[in-house]
Amino acid sequence: MNDIQTYMKSLGQQARAAAEVMSLADVHSKNVALLAIADAIDAGAELIKAENAKDLQAGRKKGLDAALLDRLELNDVRIAGMSEGLRQIANLADPVGDITDLAFRPSGIQIGKMRVPLGVIGIIYESRPNVTADAAGLCLKSGNATILRGGSEAIHSNQAVAACIRQGLVASGLPANAVQVVETTDRAAVGELIQAKQYVDVIIPRGGKRLIERISNEASVPVIKHLDGICHVYIDDKADKTKAIDIALNSKTHRYGVCNAMETLLVNNTVAAKILPELAQQLRQKGVELRGCQQTCELIADCVPASDDDWDTEYLAPILAIKLVDDMMQAIEHINHHGSHHTDVIVTEDYTKVRQFLRAVDSSSVMVNASTRFADGFEYGLGAEIGISTDKLHARGPVGLEGLTSQKYIVLGDGQIRE
Repeated sequence: MNDIQTYMKSLGQQARAAAEVMSLADVHSKNVALLAIADAIDAGAELIKAENAKDLQAGRKKGLDAALLDRLELNDVRIAGMSEGLRQIANLADPVGDITDLAFRPSGIQIGKMRVPLGVIGIIYESRPNVTADAAGLCLKSGNATILRGGSEAIHSNQAVAACIRQGLVASGLPANAVQVVETTDRAAVGELIQAKQYVDVIIPRGGKRLIERISNEASVPVIKHLDGICHVYIDDKADKTKAIDIALNSKTHRYGVCNAMETLLVNNTVAAKILPELAQQLRQKGVELRGCQQTCELIADCVPASDDDWDTEYLAPILAIKLVDDMMQAIEHINHHGSHHTDVIVTEDYTKVRQFLRAVDSSSVMVNASTRFADGFEYGLGAEIGISTDKLHARGPVGLEGLTSQKYIVLGDGQIRE
């Protein structure tokens, strides 16, 4: 245990020193580093695949299911995606140093806000080794240092990617310790990282609910997180039928195992008979199991009666809960009570209701006549994202470059003194 403490303290000290340099790095240096890392990943693709094969073999021996193995795999397309993602980050505007809201005060001074890096960011994630490159790239471009702790199932893959990152940093002249990937699989390392207030400014967990709950409950370092993606689509009585069916179908079936997939469909009972049977047929054709309230079961053959737990479940699977509601306000009440404050949608042509829905639904993304699947950093024009935050402080929604920075007040004077 003492060895882990010593090791993690060393990482923290090195990250803090690197963060001081990164906070002053110009955009050219950061972009050179990102492009050099991308080139190193391309050049090291065969080695990365070989190390990834070790993780896949170990995963099969441990009995990891097909979905986990799929998330773990790094093939040619995914490796190319990592390097391309870094190049895209290099093309994004640098938020650091941006000054906004400059205004003169009666005294003659100017007050404004300057965007600055957070400092040292600890990121804890599972399974997907491509996160190593994504997270490193976003932290570098936003002027931060980072300590990355991937899952033990991806240890060889993560270290192979880490070697490429270090190579790119050295080539660019930026501190090699600006990105450090934890080399131990000991779970105690996570406990040390989330308690390292003197070295780490914020923790971002990416993974399953159990991991995120543990980090949130045990961390003394501030956490940017979301626990669940219990997303809703509400089909209003003023909805266009074609839009409603298309949006609900895409929200549920575009991808199942993602946090912005619809898990509960709410339908105004005055239009349910007109929309639900057709929508249910299309959902069943895609293999989706339907669980519904009593009224829903009366409209849809073979619909499984929903339990109370279904309204609070993130399935991440081809399962959908359906509930009929009397009006929009009942839908909003259900969403705010059972949702996870992630992404919720209204389908309607009544823009008075749109304004009410946008104000009343307490979620990080609230949408009108669009699929929940658009809740994504790239789709929002933010570039890559480190995750989606359902917290209300600092960052909310997709967390891109700007979400990895903070603001400080600046005051510009010309000799003014306070009377």
